[in-house]
Amino acid sequence: MISLLRRREVFAAALALGASAAFAGAPRRASNRWREARARFPQGVASGDPGPDSVILWTRRAPRGAETAATILLEVADDRDFVHTIVSRSVRVGPDADWTARVLVAGLRPSRRYWYRFTDDLGEGSRIGRTCTAPRPDADTAAAFAFVSCQNANLGPLTPWRRMIADDVATDPADQLGFVLHLGDFVYDTMWYPEDRATYFDRTTRGILRYPDGERHDDFHVPTSLADYRALYRAYLLDIDLQDARARWPFVAIWDNGEFSNDGWQGLQRFGPTTTPAQTRKVAANQAWFEYIPSHARTRDGSLTAFAPPKVENRPITQFDRAGLGLEPNNLTAIHSLVGFRPFRWGRHVELLLTDQRSYRSEDYTAHPAAKGLASKRFPQLVPFETLEAIDAGHAAEGGAPAVLMTGDGPIENFRRDAEPRTLLGDEQKAWFLDRLGRSTATWKIWGNTVATLDMRADPQHLPAGLTVPWPGKGYAGFARTDHSTCYAERSEIYDFVASRRIAGFVTLSGDRHSFWAGYAAKALPPARFRPVGIAFVTGSISSPGVAEAFEHNFPKEHPLRALYQVDGKDRPTPETSVNLLLRHGVRTCLDYAAHGDLARAKAVADPGVAPHVQFVDMAGHGYGVVRAAAERIEIEFVCTARPVVPTQAPDGGPLRYRVVHGADRWAGGDAPVLKRAALIGNAELSA
Repeated sequence: MISLLRRREVFAAALALGASAAFAGAPRRASNRWREARARFPQGVASGDPGPDSVILWTRRAPRGAETAATILLEVADDRDFVHTIVSRSVRVGPDADWTARVLVAGLRPSRRYWYRFTDDLGEGSRIGRTCTAPRPDADTAAAFAFVSCQNANLGPLTPWRRMIADDVATDPADQLGFVLHLGDFVYDTMWYPEDRATYFDRTTRGILRYPDGERHDDFHVPTSLADYRALYRAYLLDIDLQDARARWPFVAIWDNGEFSNDGWQGLQRFGPTTTPAQTRKVAANQAWFEYIPSHARTRDGSLTAFAPPKVENRPITQFDRAGLGLEPNNLTAIHSLVGFRPFRWGRHVELLLTDQRSYRSEDYTAHPAAKGLASKRFPQLVPFETLEAIDAGHAAEGGAPAVLMTGDGPIENFRRDAEPRTLLGDEQKAWFLDRLGRSTATWKIWGNTVATLDMRADPQHLPAGLTVPWPGKGYAGFARTDHSTCYAERSEIYDFVASRRIAGFVTLSGDRHSFWAGYAAKALPPARFRPVGIAFVTGSISSPGVAEAFEHNFPKEHPLRALYQVDGKDRPTPETSVNLLLRHGVRTCLDYAAHGDLARAKAVADPGVAPHVQFVDMAGHGYGVVRAAAERIEIEFVCTARPVVPTQAPDGGPLRYRVVHGADRWAGGDAPVLKRAALIGNAELSA
């Protein structure tokens, strides 16, 4: 039984988490009133952020008629049949939290599986959920978990979840996944209605939702109220594959941009060239996330049962600090109404450090009207590296900020000449992250970053004369991303910290890019000194369309550089994704492969300096990643499914494109890691 002191600690934790508290007791037989009625609990069940002796459990019980509140019974057992029930707790639900319930269950045993269910006063019950507790922090236990991101149910079915479940069921119980790390875009605020846009690339738009309020921009709709954000989660959680996953594993989650606003930052929204204050929407988005995602994200209010939204108004933000944080009081209140960055420990070998790249970041440089000049028709997607570096540095550029920036189509004004260096983390969060990283005792210190860190680089300076106009840059090119791959100063600060502290086992897991990447964490690439301080991975999307799909539909067939992005063939219904070769091996490999179709020959003419940091890239990949981490080695498997365009009835989610595993042995602090491909099943030849 839990001690009185421990009860007080857990009760205080529940207060901080906005959760009801329940305590495990002696086993007893469960109530026999429960009968499964999934229609009464239409969004299923879930669990989140397991500790060695606790986990947060969740459900939503839909209202019956005109009732204004209801009481449901939570039962937790250490067996699937509820013969040994260790928790029986009544929980109130009502409209104040959209009929959701979250309960912090404590007094559990470490490294154990538990089953749970909810029952209302008429005996109608939820499905049965399965969860687990984490190992003790000092336990010499291997970790196995999945990492995912970007599930757009408006544009495709979420079938990779079904593959994950099928694989896990077929795995020895001792090696099954312990939890799922969700790196954001759990939902997408941008919603296309079928009558406004019937198709999106290969996809048929799915009419999963009509916002009760909402507003329209161009051909899409966005939420404007708490009712809208709640409706968004309810719609997504009707997906049976997502429901099944949440019922099988505890999730450890952090948001990205889709949970608030596609081009949102802090308490602001941007649609096209217009940025507007949206503090009320930020609070509404945070409240809906809190209500539907069980987690240890921190509220400011202290409610036991619900998120108490602070009162804010949409006020213009005119003053910013050195790191670009808007100092307007409503903005600060909205941002801090829910704080998501936090640590998560799984035994001796894994500590996750989750960070939020949207709430504290400085303004996206693409918001400036002059940034449109970065888009080049002559050299699609490519921007001279020195231009991207100057944009990031602002007034602090080495040697002084240039007055003009070179692009693929010619010079433009340096619109960030007087700006501060960019940040995605902000000062407060970055200080927390570096402090926690420096103090971590885990074998593997894993940065759960919602956006990618690996550079997207190409070598247009090696294009043959006469194919197109000469490349105007000084050397290599980058892609104009807004993630940590172009946030050079902040990324360098983090990597320099890792190097100076001689931190071993530094690993980054990311999403957002809708593609699979495996490689090295390095602050600089050739011709500068290349010195990795860690390894980094990006998972493909669950269902969201990516760059390769966009190229298939939009890249001009007559463009002289088409071979760098797409390779057409008579026997293929869709082009091959040669942009993978561009990002891994360079322009010569792309052109040779397009001319001869001999991949080995094409790789023989690769530029070894273009991407020494990349071991694998697939810009057409969908699916998820699996991490297996032990005392001496870490391995990351990418499971790439077929493009999720139409629903499948296959019990395993349908065919796979490939599985690929990369691994690294533990390295000493100050040494460079060595990442190698351990296995490949299927066809990913253009990716390696």
